[in-house]
Amino acid sequence: MSLLAPPLSLYIHMPWCVKKCPYCDFNSHGLRSEPPPYADYIDHLLADLDADRVDFSAALESRPVISVFFGGGTPSLFAPELIGRLLDGVRERLPLATDAEITLETNPGTVEHGRFDGYLAAGVNRISFGVQSFDDDKLKRLGRIHSANEAEAAVKSAQDAGYTNINLDLMYALPQQTLDGALADVERAVALEPTHISHYQLTLEPNTAFAANPPPLPDDDHAWAMQEACEARLANAGYGQYEISAYALPGRRCVHNLNYWQFGDYLGIGAGAHGKLSDTVSGQVRRRWKARHPRAYLEARGGAARIGGDNVVSAAELPFEYMLNALRLIDGVPLTAFSERTGLRPGRIAAGLAAARGRGWLHDDPQRLHATVPGQRFLNDVIASFLD
Repeated sequence: MSLLAPPLSLYIHMPWCVKKCPYCDFNSHGLRSEPPPYADYIDHLLADLDADRVDFSAALESRPVISVFFGGGTPSLFAPELIGRLLDGVRERLPLATDAEITLETNPGTVEHGRFDGYLAAGVNRISFGVQSFDDDKLKRLGRIHSANEAEAAVKSAQDAGYTNINLDLMYALPQQTLDGALADVERAVALEPTHISHYQLTLEPNTAFAANPPPLPDDDHAWAMQEACEARLANAGYGQYEISAYALPGRRCVHNLNYWQFGDYLGIGAGAHGKLSDTVSGQVRRRWKARHPRAYLEARGGAARIGGDNVVSAAELPFEYMLNALRLIDGVPLTAFSERTGLRPGRIAAGLAAARGRGWLHDDPQRLHATVPGQRFLNDVIASFLD
């Protein structure tokens, strides 16, 4: 089978935040007394991109970038002028689609009034707020630096600046949270009329403060009840669920994350950033990630030391990696897309499909791969069916 070039995105990692949250396992680093070298970091990001363009020149040729995502950390710690300079540099180096989605993550506690018009002028056309909850007690338990009122004010400020594409991140199954509390958070979010809501369960990740000292969390049955009730409330408000934790108004699905879930390609620049590229000539899918610590990344100055790891995904690993993404989508993906995105024949997943369908985890659909409701609940078990 032939490997086809999928859509291409760009992920940019901004590693600093005001304070590390106790549940966070992302590559984020709290601010210290010495301010981060923000302007210098922009130069290193462009040097990183230049080097990746050389390394992957054949795979990148004539491919437009459909989305750019600034993740973190807290990207809004970077002034609009710096974000604008970086996006100008990206446009000089890569062809951006005319309708490219450009998202900036922000923490409501770091927003300065009047900044959103600057980000809009710089080219950012989508804002994602890490709200997590509208309950001040829960925010305090989560280590967040903003209040519920500050979150609402920040969203309204972005809307006043002209943003019409806004995502709110919400968590559920928070410490000692009730079903009514989870629904109240959704009500406050819906009232702000964002175009997209990411609603995901708080989990205890290794090497986090919460893992070392776990707070009292709702059990699995209570968490599932919260998910079902909130899903129904979001649907009633017009937000269609299209991925395990993603809900959008019609026409407002996240282009960048959809590309991940559909096993698209993406360059990753910045400390700890991950990328994936398909080389249609060699038929290989390659993953590359960058040096994790900001200091090591900056010291590399765009050289080879910026690379934290680089490997070709083996044929044995590809089915699992593909399903890890595609089966998160509620409507699934066409069965033909498996071969197009991996270069493997459908027979490579026949045993896994039979096992998952036999347990009622996947729909018995010869045209599409998509999980049933029980499959969505036990998705990790479904995906494990495709381990080599």
